[in-house]
Parts: sequence; C-alpha cells; structure tokens
Amino acid sequence: MPLDFETCDVFTTTRHGGNPLAVVYGAAALETRAMQAIAREFNLSETVFVLAAEAATARARIRIFTTLRELPFAGHPNVGTAVLLARRLGLEGDRLEIDQPAGLVVARLGRNAAGEVRAAEITAPAPFTLIEALPAEAMAACAGLPGLVGMPVLASCGTPFALAEVADAALLAAAAPEAAAFRAHLPAERAVGLLLYTRLGPDRWRARMFAPLSGVAEDPATGSANVALAGLLLHRDGAAAMAMEVEQGIEMGRPSLLRLAAQITPQLGIRVSVGGDVVRVSEGRLIL
Repeated sequence: MPLDFETCDVFTTTRHGGNPLAVVYGAAALETRAMQAIAREFNLSETVFVLAAEAATARARIRIFTTLRELPFAGHPNVGTAVLLARRLGLEGDRLEIDQPAGLVVARLGRNAAGEVRAAEITAPAPFTLIEALPAEAMAACAGLPGLVGMPVLASCGTPFALAEVADAALLAAAAPEAAAFRAHLPAERAVGLLLYTRLGPDRWRARMFAPLSGVAEDPATGSANVALAGLLLHRDGAAAMAMEVEQGIEMGRPSLLRLAAQITPQLGIRVSVGGDVVRVSEGRLIL
C-alpha cells in the first residue's frame, strides 16, 4: 500500500535553505529495516516516520532515522514534523504532543497572519546533562583543526553530542571532518556527532555539526546538538535563564537560524527549547 510523504526545510523562511526533512505518514506497519532503507533512499540528514496521529488528541507517535541509524530524539525532525502534521490534521490549537523513543516532546505552534502554521518550538525531552570532558587534541583532530578554545565536552538533552568551541568564524569555516579521527576518538555509539561553535556577538553564535559515522558528513541545522550547547552555556554562565540564536549551515549554502532558550527549573535542572520556521517543499507517495 503506498504511503504519503512530504518534505520541508526547517529553521528557515526560504525554500531550499535550512535543513531538509522527509516525513512519511501511516508508517506503523513498516518494519525497522524498511524504515532504514527508505531513509537511505531519501538521503537526507533525517527522515521521520509517523506511526500514528490523531487530530482529536493533538498527539502523534514517530520514529527518526538518519541514513545509517535510528535516533531517539532530534530537533529539526520534531520542529518540521510538528508544522507539517499540524497542517495536515487541520489542528486549531497551539500545541502538538509527539511521542518518540527519548520521551514525549510538546511542540508549540506558531502561525502567520493568515492563521497557517509556519513555525514550531519544542522543549528537549530530557534535561541538560554534562556527561564528561573530552580531550581537546582528539576533538581538534576530528574537526581537522590545529586547536580549540577551552575544554570540549560530551553533553546531552536527549541525544549525546561532543561540543567544542573554536576561536572565530574563519577557523570554523576551515573545519573539515576526519572520519578516521572520529572512529578513533568519537565512535557513533558514544556521540551522534561533533558540534563546533563560536561566538559572533551578544546572544549570537555560529555552529557546524559533523557526524560522518552517523551518515551525516555535515548537517545544515541540528536542534538536538544546539539544545545541548544552550544548556552548556547556561551551566557555565551560572544565570537562571538565557536566550540565544545560532546560525548554522552557512558554509553549506543552506543558512539556518535556530532560536533557543534555556532555564533552570527547581525539579529538573536545565531545560532547553529550540524553535524556528518551516517551509513546505514537496509531497508525494512511496510505492512499497
């Protein structure tokens, strides 16, 4: 039985910018192996499979795949799916609950002047966790750089990433992933990938994310990595809350803008939200 799909660009207001995403509907009967094969066929950084969705409850259940592996949570798939699914279901409210292996994600929907859903913001399913410090020389080798700023770390808000600061935007642009170094120092079972970041100004950062062992040489916009970054920056700053914007995908010709907010909560520690705009690109049917 054919399955409907849509694609969109996430964290952008311009078609063919941001991070592309494929969303496949009615996929509950698909086996994991079939989902992985379809994700390879789309050949995007992530493909979402919607297993169930109900307008009455504003709730959905999804699975997320890169071309090589399943992810428990990822940012741009949740933001993009929330917008496409809200439009498909004709939701009139301002929120959609999305179940996935990492836990429940609540998407807060944003509409344009005509009332169309065009944006979404989600809170990562898990609080910020600082897992461990990482050797700077090893992470610099993964990025093909001579050095980094400060101590890189492994951190997570539901999906683990290595986070490493570089001195400036020029050095960030010079980075290139070294797969052999990733295999030696940052295997996929330890971290999805490496997020490099640098400060552009007050509350403004630029980032690049490499995940060659997860099938993503470079990602135009990575919500799950940037929520970990926002959590780390708030942790280091010691403030109660912060808001920031991250540019990503500039070097790839797919400029993206992620809006992030982090705050310390009494019960759950640091919780981080990420949001942005979504542009619908295409629709079609998969022949099974």
